[in-house]
This record gives sequence, structure tokens and C-alpha cells, in this order.
Amino acid sequence: MSELIQPTHLKRKAVVYIRQSTPHQVVSNQESLRLQYALRQRARELGWHEADIDVIDADLGLSGASSTHRSGFKELVGRVGLREVGLILSIDVTRLARNCSDWCPLLDICGLRECLIADRDGVYDPGSANGRLLLGLKGTISGLELHTIRSRLTAGLIAKAKRGELALTLPVGFVRDPSGVVSKDPDLAVRDRLELVFQLFLKVRTIAKVMCMLNDRGLDLPRRDPHGELCWTRATTSAVSAVLKNPAYAGAFVYGRTRICARRDDRAAAKLAKPIEEWRIVVKDRYPAYINWPTMAYPL
Repeated sequence: MSELIQPTHLKRKAVVYIRQSTPHQVVSNQESLRLQYALRQRARELGWHEADIDVIDADLGLSGASSTHRSGFKELVGRVGLREVGLILSIDVTRLARNCSDWCPLLDICGLRECLIADRDGVYDPGSANGRLLLGLKGTISGLELHTIRSRLTAGLIAKAKRGELALTLPVGFVRDPSGVVSKDPDLAVRDRLELVFQLFLKVRTIAKVMCMLNDRGLDLPRRDPHGELCWTRATTSAVSAVLKNPAYAGAFVYGRTRICARRDDRAAAKLAKPIEEWRIVVKDRYPAYINWPTMAYPL
């Protein structure tokens, strides 16, 4: 028993909150799941009867970075606000929240409604200065861990992108073999139609004219449906523009698209100016090209 646990707490429910961050963890990390469900025994040891112990595991497979999609966490906060919960048990605070915007309001409402929080290290009273201090530090460390994990993942992703080895979804006209090597689509009809789009644009210099010429000749454009399957559709300005403005057709790997507005002295003209797309990372000669880079770089 903990000296913090009073009869008023025992008259309410003890809630065991269980969460794992991804579906893969739910399947593969069974030991962590077993330890979390075993917290029911911890609640019994702290004085609660079996009938007064509830388990909330609706958030299995969901990240703790935000509470937006975590119905279990929202249910927990709501029940605390209604004074139904006397104790929240979790294997550690990272199961409850990974950011201060969710963690601090939980501490506030627990302190207001006299609800205790327990993890594998002990029992804490969010309404006391010492309890709030310890829980606040645990929440801060939890948020820092998430930031560190994200930084490591992002650093690895950027490193692969700078080498042009990041396996992004390829536009129509390219295929990637099991070893990761990218080549042109073996379908000659697809390759010929894409090359025709570039030839027509170099001749007429406007996207709208290219679209009209294709439709007048009854020539559809190859596209990918939502499932990634090849299909042929009527040419539109957006479809033609997507081909002409994609650096992959000039053999370049690009990553990190940003949009900026061209600087103009006239404020009124600047507001009407279309944003210019730029790429944080450009690695040339990564794909077999349909058109050379200097021609592709011509402003459309």
C-alpha cells in the first residue's frame, strides 16, 4: 500500500491504460503487452477489488505523439473529470502521452479531481508539489525521447535522399526491380507517349496546346490509378503539366518540395504571383532520362 492512497480513492475505479505505438509492436512485442496487462495485479496489491479495476486498451497500435485519434485516452480524461477514477496505472508515462500539450492537462485534471497516477516506479499525487514536479519531469523526458527518435529517423532519411537512394514512388514511365535499380517502363507505348509529350511541348511551348494536340489525335496519357496500376486517360492540363514539370523524366532524384513566391517591388503584383516550386535536394543522373536536364530546367 502507498500512503497516498486514501479511502476516497478506493471508492472509485482503478484504470489500467495500455498502449503500444504501432501495429507491428502489438504483434511482435508480446512481452511488453503482457507486462502492461499485468498491472491489474498491481492495482489489487494497492487495495482495489477486481470488480473495481478497468482496462482501457483501445489505443493499441496508436502513437502517443498526439491524442487526436486516441479514443482510449479521451475516455480516460473524461472519466477522470467525472470523478470516476481514483488511480491511473501505466507501465510508464510514455504510454499515456508523448507531448506536454496532452500530459500537462491530464496532470491538471487529475490534481483537480484528486486522482492518483502510478507507474512501475511508484504512486504519485498530481495535486501535490512533489508529485507534480516528478510527473512533470517524467513527461518532459518522454517528449524529449520522442524528439530524439524523430531526429534520428529524419537524419537517416535525409542522408539516403542526398545520395539519391531513397525509394520514393516512381512516376509512370519508370519501374524499379527487386534490387532497387530504376529503369524505363518496358511498355513501348508508355515510353513513346511520354517522349511525344516532350517533343510537342518543345515545338508549341504551351501546356494547353500540347493537351489539345493530344486530344485532337485521340492520344491518351498513361497514368497510375490509386492502386498503382497503369491506366490510360484523356489528356488534361494538369496531367500534361505533371509530366513536363517532374524532374524524374530528366533523370533527377528530388526530395523536399517547397514553394516560394517571386519577389516583386509591386505589392499588388506580388500577391498575384504564382508560387515557385523548389527542391531541397536534387541529385542528377539517378534515373534513365526521357529528356536532358538543361531542357527540363527551361521555365514552364
